[in-house]
Amino acid sequence: MMSPLIPPPLQAALSARGYESLTAVQASVVEPETVGRDLIVSARTGSGKTVAFGLSMGMELLADAPVFARAGAPLALVIAPTRELALQVSRELVWLFEGTGARITTCVGGMDPSKERRALYAGTHIIVGTPGRLRDHLERGALDVSALRFVVLDEADEMLDMGFRDDLEGILDATPEDRRTLLFSATMPKPIVSLAKRYQRDALRISTLGDDAGHGDISYQAVTISPADTEHAVVNLLRFHEAETAMLFCATRDNVRHLHATLVERGFAAVALSGEHSQSERNQALQALRDKRARVCVATDVAARGIDVASLSLVIHVELPRDAETLQHRSGRTGRAGKKGTAILIVPHMRRRRVEMMLRNARIQAEWVPAPTAEAIREQDRERLLTALMTPVEAQDDDQLIAERLLAQKTPEEIAVALVQMHRAQLPSPEDLIDLSRKAEADGRPAHHREGFDDVVWFQLDVGRQHQADPRWLMPLLCRRGHITRNEIGAIRIAATESFFQIPRTLEQRFAKAVARTFVAGAEDETGLIISRSEAPRQIAKARRGQGRPGPAPVRHKPTPTKPHRKGRSHPHGRG
Repeated sequence: MMSPLIPPPLQAALSARGYESLTAVQASVVEPETVGRDLIVSARTGSGKTVAFGLSMGMELLADAPVFARAGAPLALVIAPTRELALQVSRELVWLFEGTGARITTCVGGMDPSKERRALYAGTHIIVGTPGRLRDHLERGALDVSALRFVVLDEADEMLDMGFRDDLEGILDATPEDRRTLLFSATMPKPIVSLAKRYQRDALRISTLGDDAGHGDISYQAVTISPADTEHAVVNLLRFHEAETAMLFCATRDNVRHLHATLVERGFAAVALSGEHSQSERNQALQALRDKRARVCVATDVAARGIDVASLSLVIHVELPRDAETLQHRSGRTGRAGKKGTAILIVPHMRRRRVEMMLRNARIQAEWVPAPTAEAIREQDRERLLTALMTPVEAQDDDQLIAERLLAQKTPEEIAVALVQMHRAQLPSPEDLIDLSRKAEADGRPAHHREGFDDVVWFQLDVGRQHQADPRWLMPLLCRRGHITRNEIGAIRIAATESFFQIPRTLEQRFAKAVARTFVAGAEDETGLIISRSEAPRQIAKARRGQGRPGPAPVRHKPTPTKPHRKGRSHPHGRG
């Protein structure tokens, strides 16, 4: 049942769109207590907040007449963090206000600014734009804000994270003091609270984050892995689910770049979105997702804001979100418009307790499942292939001709085998993962045994006690040079002029390649240290005793352990 406060043209638009009832956030902003008030609204992505603030604006702007008067200076301004979100908001408002004669103008980066200025000079009722472009039009005199009755800040937390605070304050300072300000933000960090206090008056706080309707169409899974298996787990999850479109979240642009390159190398049709990509590159990536040339998008939190891809059914948190609200916001990219979606957290085993607490805070019931094995993926492939081949097809003349020629030269079994092999050749190979289900007690191993160190190789580093080497200095150095984590380093033995350490044999090749890439011959910092494959320290000591006791080794110039030069970046996805 619709609220009687909603103007008839908007009710008609909602009915034509198939709305039988309002979502929680939409219903909350059309309550009588909201009339004439500034609002601070916390709602999940996909909860219908664009229609919500559209209804809130319409209730006041259409209170005296069902249609707008002739367009002049704008009456409402909606500010969004990204071009994609602004365009999405504009499309939603167009159908909502279709029967009101509203003129809606969009002002975003990447579009022709002169065309936007002409639209502004011609008159408009509602403007939707990004902070930078709106500030530019304001300073050039094209944007007249003197008649504004509404300002909406959509995804306000992300606009501040993206560095738009100065632009927002410049725009808000120029608007009339008696305007209504609606602030929509999935999270409420201190900068948002400060912004609200400065630019809102007696704001009514509305939160629908506790309403399960926001994520009712998303099933959550948590997958526990060894930290060394992050990328392998991503590969297997993508292969197991074979989603029409999947989005993978990383914490930084460096990590996005690395994972994207890795997936492309493995044969996935993937695109990347981060702060380092231009608007043109973003447009190309999104178009590739929409027309199915790409099926995987690797993105940072901020870069993914405003993206609405209808076929997105899988979200993978490659790197854990910083809090419960970020988890919900990321996951909300899927499970929209009544469609089902799956959100999967990849959880290094030592961080499971933290993730369990995050899920409790978010009131999310997640199923803890093992990462898909290579055999499970192959079984899925077999079932999918059989299903595809059993689907009836209508053969064209050319297809029938080729089929007859094949049957004349090959047996049906040979043709079927060739078809299966062609199908498999198009699919990235699944990965073998470290099995975390084995327990020390079950294998009769001593209680102090470390999981994953059944089979190790020794490496050596050409610094030792004479260079003041100690484990506290060596551990981070090895992580940076070898792109591994502390948990992937076994025993460490420090001798007079060299140090020895264990690496699981499964990581040997990857570690050796990383060490070679991060080596700079003759460098005076840690990048000049030589790390090489070695025998176990006991074997070396035994060999030296057989050769006679060596004389004292000269002390070489090495970086000072107490203040090592921290050159190089940590490896993405939790390694280093």
